[in-house]
Amino acid sequence: MAKRIFNFIAALITAAALGLLGVLIALDKMMPDKYYVAPDSDFAPDGGFFNIKSSGWAQNLPKKLRSQPGSEYSMRLSLPGGAVIKTVSVQVAEPDTVIPAGTPFGIKMFTDGVMVVGMSDLDISGRAINPAKQAGIKTGDIITSINGEKVNFNEDVGAIIEKSCGRPVRICFVRDGENKQTTITAVKSPVDGNFRAGMWVRDSSAGIGTMTYYDPQNGTFGGLGHAICDVDTGEMMPLSSGEAVEVTITGVSRGSSGFPGELRGVFASGRTIGELTTNDQTGIYGNCCYAPATNKPVKIANRGEIHTGAATIYTTVSGSRPQAFDIRIERIAATDANPTKNMIIKITDPDLIEITGGIVQGMSGSPIIQDGKLVGAVTHVFVNDPTKGYGIFIDNMAASAA
Repeated sequence: MAKRIFNFIAALITAAALGLLGVLIALDKMMPDKYYVAPDSDFAPDGGFFNIKSSGWAQNLPKKLRSQPGSEYSMRLSLPGGAVIKTVSVQVAEPDTVIPAGTPFGIKMFTDGVMVVGMSDLDISGRAINPAKQAGIKTGDIITSINGEKVNFNEDVGAIIEKSCGRPVRICFVRDGENKQTTITAVKSPVDGNFRAGMWVRDSSAGIGTMTYYDPQNGTFGGLGHAICDVDTGEMMPLSSGEAVEVTITGVSRGSSGFPGELRGVFASGRTIGELTTNDQTGIYGNCCYAPATNKPVKIANRGEIHTGAATIYTTVSGSRPQAFDIRIERIAATDANPTKNMIIKITDPDLIEITGGIVQGMSGSPIIQDGKLVGAVTHVFVNDPTKGYGIFIDNMAASAA
């Protein structure tokens, strides 16, 4: 009997030890190796459901000393019982500095309303009928409500149209930033007997891009350097909600003249980097749950400091860690006629050209560093010469994020 009790207790202890080990391994992977804090701020790691403790020699220093811009120190993270997770580096970021990223991230976003992405005529007794087109609806319009009911998903539109049973419904929509109204009378499809309005709508988008910077002062980020647009209409998608998630780059379709190429990746861990808050013509912006990059903090350059000549980009062509590659800024735009095409850049790094052929889809947002400052981000590729493309001034992105 005593032996059974002993074996039972031993099994419980072993199971508890294995469980604790599993938690420690998971937390080690989940939590970054490097953290950034604002001046005069205390280090407070976020462990989600776990109450993470931090300790280290820096805690014995006066706060004024350890929280000076540029200071860096180590801290040990542990669970309340004392089990050590890992030792991390903590750096105090100077004011007006950001962390250049180059980190790939997945984009999952839902629109504010639904976007009309196509029209489809209905064959009614040999005649082509399209109720939406007849009502003045166009591709690119954003439908916000039908008969006073707010619509956020494709299914909302179909359900309300079907419920109308062919009676007129009032459509509220947005076109070129202007609110409009019209009335649609759906018709019954002879194919399946359902009522149809003759339009295709989209409520969400997903893709892969590159994060430009992380601001440790307020926990925000900016990426892409251009808006997320609908693949069919080319129109900017109005953001209702969304998230940035971790991505692992698994391969590259190499670019060539006439073929821009692309990064291929997977939403491997499913871990959320942060919440999307703004989809603007200059990029996508949001709030981070943690520091998504560990590059050295740099100051933001104003456009007057940017010049033609050598520069560097951070981008990720394999896995999830960015690398530095050489480029040259060949020309700087004198006007703001197009806020996303302020510079012409050329990839000069032979390693990057060998891997990608130049700039490929998914590299949009890769930060551009010149003279030790963040000057902008990659935005577009020249289709006839993938070694060249456009870049945006970082102060255009900073103004949109403010």
